[in-house]
Amino acid sequence: MGNVLAASSSSSSSLDAAKLGLPELSSPSPNQPSSSATALTPPSTAGAELKEQALENPGTVEELHKKCKDIQAMTFEGAKIMLNKGLSNHFQVSHTLNLSTQSSGYRFGATYVGTKQFGPSEAFPVLLGDIDPSGNLNANVIHQFTPRIRCKFASQIQDSKLTAAQLTTDYRGDDYTASLTIGNPNIFNNSGVFVSHYLQSVTENIALGAELAYQYGPNVPGGQIAVVSAVGRYTQGDSVWSGTLGPGGVHVCYYQKASEQLQIGVEVETSLRMQESVATIGYQVDLPKADLIFKGSFDSNWNVCGVLEKRLQPLPFSFALSGRLNHTKNQFRLGCGLIIG
Repeated sequence: MGNVLAASSSSSSSLDAAKLGLPELSSPSPNQPSSSATALTPPSTAGAELKEQALENPGTVEELHKKCKDIQAMTFEGAKIMLNKGLSNHFQVSHTLNLSTQSSGYRFGATYVGTKQFGPSEAFPVLLGDIDPSGNLNANVIHQFTPRIRCKFASQIQDSKLTAAQLTTDYRGDDYTASLTIGNPNIFNNSGVFVSHYLQSVTENIALGAELAYQYGPNVPGGQIAVVSAVGRYTQGDSVWSGTLGPGGVHVCYYQKASEQLQIGVEVETSLRMQESVATIGYQVDLPKADLIFKGSFDSNWNVCGVLEKRLQPLPFSFALSGRLNHTKNQFRLGCGLIIG
């Protein structure tokens, strides 16, 4: 089904003479010398400098490694046919047919975008979901109540049972973002997961924050467990360094936009409990004149992946070719897809 991208925008308020602590100045009379008008220049200059130094919202912790993750190849196996049909400016449906050795079947998807706008390229609420003939359902609801508060709800139903439910609330300040996530709450067996995030812009290039994860329930050793992790991001031009450090392990990503056609990302994820580490190098090549996008990646487990997407102009078709090869395990998976609409 089609993806819905909801971009967030931040606004900054202008500064006047009262916020700078300056006395009110009356307009000069025609008989006054021109030096009185010149006296108004320093406050306006200082206001412009303070406006330039104002820090921007750093986004959410969930988006910390997003740029590096997006350019990695997400492969699929077998044959896939997807038909997207827009019924109106706000409603779209999709039909997807998968044929593979692991899983085959049909899924119906629907997406609704509301009319409440907080920017030129975003509208809320957003409702999207897909279901198969067996009744297995994935549903997501995204709504922004105010320019600062946004909520996201996701649920999953498998075999007529609610297997996953998650509610996330983000509060976006001028230079910080605070988030709270509640996952799989169950009042009958007294279990659930709480995750809180905080990300603060320290300078124009540096953002620091923390993550607190708390889980309780009968299946948790000791009945409950809490983990605190530190997060950070450094941005310089077209490059981004991001990292997460906690008792469970270390996760570091590096993203670089080399040119308008090439993006490169490096990811290293280490699990201290499993005593293993995986490094992944990914890249994305964009050729707008050829209507072609290629994503490739390879990791330290000897997995080599690639996904090619080609727009078949002037027809409303897109062709996708996916491949995944593991040299040590002697495994190869090939996927071919056609997207209509």
